[in-house]
Amino acid sequence: MQAAVSLSSVQKWFGQTHVLKGVDLDVGEGQRVVICGPSGSGKSTLIRCLNGLEEHDEGTILIHGTTACRDTVAELRRQTGMVFQSFNLFPHKTALENCTVGLIHAQGLSRKSAEDRARHYLARVQVLEHAGKYPAQLSGGQQQRVAIARALTLEPRIMLFDEPTSALDPEMIREVVSTMEDLATSGMTMICVTHEMGFARRVADRVVFIDQGRIVENRAPSEFFGPTANARVQAFLAQVGRSMHHPGGSKP
Repeated sequence: MQAAVSLSSVQKWFGQTHVLKGVDLDVGEGQRVVICGPSGSGKSTLIRCLNGLEEHDEGTILIHGTTACRDTVAELRRQTGMVFQSFNLFPHKTALENCTVGLIHAQGLSRKSAEDRARHYLARVQVLEHAGKYPAQLSGGQQQRVAIARALTLEPRIMLFDEPTSALDPEMIREVVSTMEDLATSGMTMICVTHEMGFARRVADRVVFIDQGRIVENRAPSEFFGPTANARVQAFLAQVGRSMHHPGGSKP
């Protein structure tokens, strides 16, 4: 299987803080990988390095053969779609306009072509009926689905999700997770930083556990959630399981 993403000995510091400590990871074309771990373990930093939001300090990151560096950020962002914890929608633009602005200004599509494509992806994530609404008129779950549609309109080869449900109420989490599961059936390469372990069990090809900047586990879900799991993984899963039963506790 060809690697869509390949990381070798990736290091990252923020000042004196060593955030990523020699990360090695390969994600095959069409694979779905869930990255989890305690808060502050380096998960979000890792995923932000994949599309150039952060620049790694040492090691190599390849995205479909393109080396991640300052000179290739534009190419990385053509290859990768990013969905954030906070929806990052323009508040003064409608759902449709949020999805077309990048197509018109970055890709040079005509307004009609951009709107046709945006409507297709808004329908794909089941929010087309809200195309004319502004973010403040939408629920958190609807806003996040618009954000997913916006990323899809750029037709990336890889979708990156950085804790996309952690700002949502439980009932909204379900609708966003359902959208992500539907997307996973399309064969797109997906890398998801999330605490939604049910999603990881059902959808992931691999579950990667990061602790203190290092990959501790990288296993198939059947093994990751099995009785032979690493003790740190078992403690994390127990903590996540407890927090899911408390309102607001699923947030990192």
